[in-house]
Amino acid sequence: MTLAPASHAVPLLEVHHLVKEFTRRRGFFGRSTVVRAVDDVSFDIGEGETFGLVGESGSGKTTTGRCILRLVEPTAGEVRFRGEDVLAFPRERLRRARRDMQIVFQDPASSLNPRMRVGAAVGEPLAIHRLGTRAERRARVEEVFTLVGLDPALARRHPRELSGGQRQRVGLARALVLSPSLVVADEPVSSLDVSVQAQVINLLMDLQARLRLTYLLIAHDLRIVRHVCDRVAVMYLGRIVEVAAAASLFASPRHPYTQALLSAMPVADPSVTPARLVLDPASFDRSAPLREVSPGHWAAV
Repeated sequence: MTLAPASHAVPLLEVHHLVKEFTRRRGFFGRSTVVRAVDDVSFDIGEGETFGLVGESGSGKTTTGRCILRLVEPTAGEVRFRGEDVLAFPRERLRRARRDMQIVFQDPASSLNPRMRVGAAVGEPLAIHRLGTRAERRARVEEVFTLVGLDPALARRHPRELSGGQRQRVGLARALVLSPSLVVADEPVSSLDVSVQAQVINLLMDLQARLRLTYLLIAHDLRIVRHVCDRVAVMYLGRIVEVAAAASLFASPRHPYTQALLSAMPVADPSVTPARLVLDPASFDRSAPLREVSPGHWAAV
């Protein structure tokens, strides 16, 4: 089974039966237990698409994103980028592949070196990949600063001297400096004030249109997902339980977990009290496979 992009174009990214297990030990002499954080996850993303991966904290969505980029090594499965098996890449080939696949982390304060000026942090990937002369790297850093809406003069500052929104733009500039095709955006606005979130989301959409980017957007804010994503996959306890076009998913959720999740969304009208659904795990089979319940809409029911 493959969950191909709605356009039926050749996928940019293909994830098949991805598994990630962690071994957890209880106490120094305790017995080890295996936790399956990602459990047989499959999906495809088409070029230029924004694919949302949603679920509660601990559902496995961040681990999935990191496994795709091999920041965390998967236990099993297959990840193909432009038809090539990413998990089979030797170290040097993986290093080159990462020019085309980048990540924007959730918390820019922790992902930026506090002792490094932000211009040097943005230019570091160019130095790692030995691209350009020092003057060309400096020019490229200024270019991407302007691209993400930052004054290039800020490049001489340290992360602590910038606002949260500015730091997140620096993180985005660092991801874009190598001109990638795929950007994994891991909760890119969750650490920001609400007033700044819309600015960053609008920037992401503008950059996608200008640079022909493909996004894997990992998020828990369903309002943002509904606004920006073409398709959405819902994760529950490490498994994908529903995948559909965003409009179809929000209009007609089929899995009980998706229904409960969407019922928790805030309602703009204060006079309306939303009917919050309480999930009963006994009401569905967690191991049920995805099946196509309507064209392009898959659910584990």
